[in-house]
Amino acid sequence: MYHPTTRVLAVLELLQSHGRISGAEMARRLEVDGRTLRRYIVMLEQIGIPITSERGRHGGYALMAGFKLPPMMFTDDEALALSLGLLAARSLGLAEAAPAVASAQAKLARIMPDGLKQRVSALDETVRLDLAAGSAPRDNDALVVLSAAAQRGQRVHVRYRAGGEDTARDVDAYGLAYYLGNWYAVGWCHLRSDMRTFRLDRIIDARPVPGNFVRPTGFDALAHLRLSVASLPRAFPATVLLKTDIGTARRALMETIGVFEQCAGGVLLHNQSDDLAWLARQLASVPFEVEILDPPRLRTELAAHARRLLQMATV
Repeated sequence: MYHPTTRVLAVLELLQSHGRISGAEMARRLEVDGRTLRRYIVMLEQIGIPITSERGRHGGYALMAGFKLPPMMFTDDEALALSLGLLAARSLGLAEAAPAVASAQAKLARIMPDGLKQRVSALDETVRLDLAAGSAPRDNDALVVLSAAAQRGQRVHVRYRAGGEDTARDVDAYGLAYYLGNWYAVGWCHLRSDMRTFRLDRIIDARPVPGNFVRPTGFDALAHLRLSVASLPRAFPATVLLKTDIGTARRALMETIGVFEQCAGGVLLHNQSDDLAWLARQLASVPFEVEILDPPRLRTELAAHARRLLQMATV
């Protein structure tokens, strides 16, 4: 359902894009009756939009001849934010992103002054953003349904396909996030009676169902995803004491390397790794001291990496 304010703006858009349009046609496009449409027309007139109307078979509504809305004014910073946001939308794995971006850019171009239009065009033609490209959902329906349900606290029934298996379940979606090239929904799964993460490109269908919930206060879907990835069980669990503060540790090492825990002697890094040699290389790159607590093999890998570096430095 459209919000009434959205429909009023939609009436104005129809009047701007058509020389004259019948009331019946506008009502059909907006999915309202004639009385409601007339109320929207009155609302536009009350804010100073001059609209002419003619009765009869060939009548309809039109903006008064010669009337033009003033151009929408943006500061340079606002224009930059809008332009970069549209560029980013192309890389965020949204279905039909390119046509939507082109349509939004065309609408903005119609109302921007020429000077600002040229600056925005320059950004579009010369700037490229390196965002991780992942698996795009087939459409945006799951994103729209789940985000709305998370806001309202309404349960959603989901058909989900993973590992060649289709399952159906009710989900309380706490939030959504774009992470490492994919869109995810995070929430309580009533099938598993536990927190679960769902990739949107694997959701076959999502629809609201009776049932309400309260989102945990301050829930951060992206933080939950990062923690989940960092703590996935792997071949070699490791614990390392980083002799620094937690802010410096997080800036020096990637977020997904593990779980950081502040302690008396610095920061404990709890890591799960399939390759201890890789972990040793990451630890060798930090600008502070580290103490390997477990496993002993990680010390061996770090010593081997140090010998390689020494050999490279003495050649």
